[in-house]
Amino acid sequence: MRSEDELNRVIALYSDMIKRICLIHLKNHADTEDIFQGVFLKYVLSSVVFENDAHEKAWFIRVTINACKDLLKSFFYNRTVDLTEMHEQIAAEVSEEDTAVIEAVLRLPEKYRKVIYLHYFEGYTAPEISEILGKNVNTVYTYMQRARQMLKKELGGEYDAE
Repeated sequence: MRSEDELNRVIALYSDMIKRICLIHLKNHADTEDIFQGVFLKYVLSSVVFENDAHEKAWFIRVTINACKDLLKSFFYNRTVDLTEMHEQIAAEVSEEDTAVIEAVLRLPEKYRKVIYLHYFEGYTAPEISEILGKNVNTVYTYMQRARQMLKKELGGEYDAE
């Protein structure tokens, strides 16, 4: 079991990232909070020794994504999303221009949404994303290209997709 100081350190480092990953996958604030707590509980109870900071961050991303997937597959999960609530939450945190881009990203199919998030919001390269998601590097490049094309089409070429 990990110490309180270790827990406080990782919460300070990764809390925003974990919440964003959950919101992208679940599109629901209440479920995001549940997964958020579960990820840190799993960390506290885990005895994993991390090689470096990048390994630790990748572990948090992978655990968060898996927890989101498990929730989405669960029998009791209600698959309806209150888009009004999501829109209000996004609008409160970002500018109107950014809101359009984030909403377009949220409408992407899950496989594209993941790579776009990891690349543009977390700063991972395609080879790093391929390791995190367990995909071939060329598959990640393909997903990124297709996602950019979808976003450019949806946003009317208004934004630079590169």
